[in-house]
Amino acid sequence: MPTTTDAPENDHFAKAAAVGADLAKLAGQHDLEGSFVADSFARLGEAGLLSMGVPSELGGGGATIRQVAAVQRELAHHCGSTALASSMHQHVTAFTAWRYRRGLPGAEATLRRIADDGIVLVSTGGADFTQPRGEARKVEGGYQVSGRKVFASQAPVGTVMSTMFRYEDPEQGTRVLNMAVPMGEGVEAQGNWDALGMRGTGSDDVVIEDVFVPDERVLANRPYGVIDPPLQVIVSIAMPIVAAVYLGVAEAAFRAAVEAAAPRGDDPIVQRQVGLMAHRLQVASWALDRALDEVGDDPDPSPHRMNAALLAKREIALAGIEVCDIAMDLGGGAAFAKGSVIERCYRDVRGAKFHPLTPEVTLLHAGRLALGLPVEDL
Repeated sequence: MPTTTDAPENDHFAKAAAVGADLAKLAGQHDLEGSFVADSFARLGEAGLLSMGVPSELGGGGATIRQVAAVQRELAHHCGSTALASSMHQHVTAFTAWRYRRGLPGAEATLRRIADDGIVLVSTGGADFTQPRGEARKVEGGYQVSGRKVFASQAPVGTVMSTMFRYEDPEQGTRVLNMAVPMGEGVEAQGNWDALGMRGTGSDDVVIEDVFVPDERVLANRPYGVIDPPLQVIVSIAMPIVAAVYLGVAEAAFRAAVEAAAPRGDDPIVQRQVGLMAHRLQVASWALDRALDEVGDDPDPSPHRMNAALLAKREIALAGIEVCDIAMDLGGGAAFAKGSVIERCYRDVRGAKFHPLTPEVTLLHAGRLALGLPVEDL
């Protein structure tokens, strides 16, 4: 299915397509075992894809947000878990590049470490969002932090955790502190990820116990329970990249279903089902492309821009689930068997609903925005 995100000038996309065969060979076994896709992650690193979002002047690939989304979508054709896990690293890298362009502290050093040392960033923002798990306590020179973080994708190979904590400020009240916490002493991945789908992402709980974070690693001090302008930017960047993964998963199911149904191609019911899948994927693809147009290469904070990203994600989530349902019907009993590409996609795509904002809350956000009502407290 043609897409506008698969631009021929995107060299990173070509690299993703080239490593795809290696990822596909490993995907089924990792899914069956529920094991982290460590070998696939290593292939991404070897291909330079984990540093593609680092600006070229800092040693990276200089990929745009659109190009990163195209890569993650292509990777998902071969292994949904590898695509989703790496998308968490990619969207944090993209936001760090956004911070670098504004001269914000710590951004350049982090980006250079991604390019030079191959560090992997772990994000907890999806589960923490505006009301993070864990507490920060002020001490001399920084903060003492503790908490249990969930859905920490690629935790088994993570180097630095981009995370946040609740902080009771004596003057400002309850705040959210965004911090960079090394995955070292006092930080332990629990190895407990065991889910319906995306079973190779290594999205373990991570327990943080009395870790000292110096003041210079506090990246932001934000209001608690509020989608403030910096978070609007994060969502605007992250959600198209994440949504592209689930669109890629649905496209993989579509291709497998068409192949399985080809011998019955003269059946009008089969023709209609394939047509419906093609329709849903085309509209979802248009939604992603339009959201990427709205976001652009360097977005300013905007609830309307964030809304475009969220609506595209909602459309992709619902379309992807419907496409994978139909693919299961077309694939028949063989698709229902463990180890089938369709069966794996059928489970993997369900994760699309869990990334904030959820499909229903997205409608609430869109409705409030259209009515001129506050949207910051969702």
